[in-house]
Amino acid sequence: MKRFIIEQSDEEFYTSHSGLALIGLCINRYSELSKVINRKMDEHGNLISHSDLLRSYLGLLCLGKSDYEAITAMRNDDYFKSSLGITKVPSPERLRQRLDQEADNYREVAEKCSVSMLKKFGVHLTPLDTGHVPLDADVFPMDNSGTKKEGVSYTYKGHDGYAPIAAYLGQEGWCLEVELRPGSQHSQEGFIPFMKRVLGRARILTKRKLLVRLDSAHDAIETRVLLREADKVSHIIKWNPRREDTDELSRKAFAEGRVSEPRDGKRVALLTIRKKQQYKDKTYFFSKVIRVTERTTDRHGQLLLVPEVTVEGWWTDLDLPEKKIIALYNNHALSEQFHSEFKTDLDLERLPSGKFTTNGLIMALGAFAYNILRFIGQLGLLGDKSSIRHPAKRRRLKTVIQELVYLAARLISSGRRLRLRFGRHCPVFPAFTSVYDRLLAGA
Repeated sequence: MKRFIIEQSDEEFYTSHSGLALIGLCINRYSELSKVINRKMDEHGNLISHSDLLRSYLGLLCLGKSDYEAITAMRNDDYFKSSLGITKVPSPERLRQRLDQEADNYREVAEKCSVSMLKKFGVHLTPLDTGHVPLDADVFPMDNSGTKKEGVSYTYKGHDGYAPIAAYLGQEGWCLEVELRPGSQHSQEGFIPFMKRVLGRARILTKRKLLVRLDSAHDAIETRVLLREADKVSHIIKWNPRREDTDELSRKAFAEGRVSEPRDGKRVALLTIRKKQQYKDKTYFFSKVIRVTERTTDRHGQLLLVPEVTVEGWWTDLDLPEKKIIALYNNHALSEQFHSEFKTDLDLERLPSGKFTTNGLIMALGAFAYNILRFIGQLGLLGDKSSIRHPAKRRRLKTVIQELVYLAARLISSGRRLRLRFGRHCPVFPAFTSVYDRLLAGA
């Protein structure tokens, strides 16, 4: 192996994150961030504008960094400022202070701009084979144990932290909202207002039928009534047995339902039950799909001393076979991948502030950055121009950051113009230029 002579140029400027040019186009040409801030907030007395502050932190999040100190390395980075349209980059102390002061206002701005950006993008929403666009909402725990941050408490996963709830639209997983919650807050608490907001935002992006999929934490009659009365909205909600007699349900399913035997020692019964319930002086009829699995041997053929019986159920208003209902709900598990992208790819598991409202803002900005990276990945890393060989419906945010954001280039300034020059061996150059040109053309 040859030895290298290590040098540093006195004049040439290189950047390791040329993909910020794509991020800047998304923020400044599609989200209307400055317009929304100018209508809502006053800039009087600010040395650094609200827009510059939010652009700076969004730029950090799109680099996979969430800590305030990471902004220090960007203060003298000319490319960071030019690509994001920033006049002045804040210090870590000023960034922290301003996010604390304006947390509620900034959060409203971030949520509004994120959805308006998706609308202006004209994002593709892949429907299910039933014609519905899926809308998945779920709570996920974030481990912040060992800290004294406001709102940190014991979560259902057995550690101290937060338990935010997020909603994703389409099979691509566009994020409509992330609401930060204390770790000990029950999933159903405050869920109805959240779902009303989410349904309103979904209607901004599509007029197609929606299929709302929820886990058993949201098995409540008020949830089912809300979704029943919403226009062009269907639902599948995992049933929570609570105090119901599952033994009686099991006997009824095997007596009246469709019974199959996938293997020796295993029987599965499927049954749809209609149930009448009262809510606020009104009578509603709901359908519940029941699946009872009885095992007398394990998968290796070993006899069990006592038969193992599992009873599961799903509330739905879809007129479809039981197997189809269950298959549609199983795809709800895809939202777990989207949760992990927030926690790991955007580095948001351990939130940077000690204040609950500020961390709520950080999660809203995280959803904004999430949608930006998701859209760039859909444009540049799918199809023929992608340098990634395996086909996919979407790319993880980590893949987008690695392939299109952390991309080395030389910044050249001449004739009042800025030029990004990539190396002769740059596998993703066609994808990068394709995304850049499409973002410019569509603005």
